[in-house]
Amino acid sequence: MSHRILITGGAGFIGSHLSERLLAEGNEVVCVDNYFTGSRRNVEHLFDNPRFELIRHDVTFPLYVEVDQIYNLACPASPVHYQHDPVQTTKTSVVGSINMLGLAKRLRVPILQASTSEVYGDPSVHPQTEDYWGNVNPIGPRSCYDEGKRAAETLFFDYRRQHDLSIKVIRIFNTYGPRMHPNDGRVVSNFIVQALRGEPITIYGTGSQTRSFCYVDDLVDGMVRLMNTDHAVTGPINVGNPGEFTMLELATAVLELTGSDSKIEHRPLPQDDPKQRQPDITLAKQNLDWEPRVALRAGLERTIEYFRGVLAA
Repeated sequence: MSHRILITGGAGFIGSHLSERLLAEGNEVVCVDNYFTGSRRNVEHLFDNPRFELIRHDVTFPLYVEVDQIYNLACPASPVHYQHDPVQTTKTSVVGSINMLGLAKRLRVPILQASTSEVYGDPSVHPQTEDYWGNVNPIGPRSCYDEGKRAAETLFFDYRRQHDLSIKVIRIFNTYGPRMHPNDGRVVSNFIVQALRGEPITIYGTGSQTRSFCYVDDLVDGMVRLMNTDHAVTGPINVGNPGEFTMLELATAVLELTGSDSKIEHRPLPQDDPKQRQPDITLAKQNLDWEPRVALRAGLERTIEYFRGVLAA
């Protein structure tokens, strides 16, 4: 059965891949984006599809459309972007969630919130399980994103309790793949772009801090599976790759796969940068029958190929 599906932030990195997946399944997709970090270029290959509709809109203002499902992805997700206008970042998470929850309540349709592993802050529990409440600085430079997403989760569960709304909350761990913004400051895109340009690869701190990298196709599969669970399954559910790598290991892999002779350059660690990040995906396995399939090297190869094309254009 096909659905008419709204994706906020649909022209972003993850949203564009989700749009492709949902269209391939025969659904209609209403893609909403204000192009703060998203881009028409990410979805222009979908314009000829009669089941695809693109609307320029900021979710901090109400939106009135008729749909069967809502995926709420709207929010800048990399530090360089969300710290550029931190007030707007918080408004996007909080006011944007209120507007989308209000729409879902009016239409009586399920709504999925793209939350983040950043709700765990700099975790004192490793790996991170969904029942861990986190260790977040509420007044630091990253707080607009971390606390904005935490407040959004609060709103989703309050709408569930107060209005019996069908909600789904997914906590996304570091995702990478084609259509990442080349200047978004995220570690995978940073390393690849620097390596391809022959620039020094910048590692903050000693490079011993870890991240777990999930290829975008795996993430999208987890999102779709969660949306299509029954009313009782709300999350939050971690979706990420439990394979844990240090920054030095990632840099070494990128250098090898690009054939670059870039040197590694160490810089001071930013404030509140998490030292460890690894998801416990037990709930995803149990509730979604999901686990990642794309190994880091295979995903990096596809991402490097994409960036070669971007930089050559």
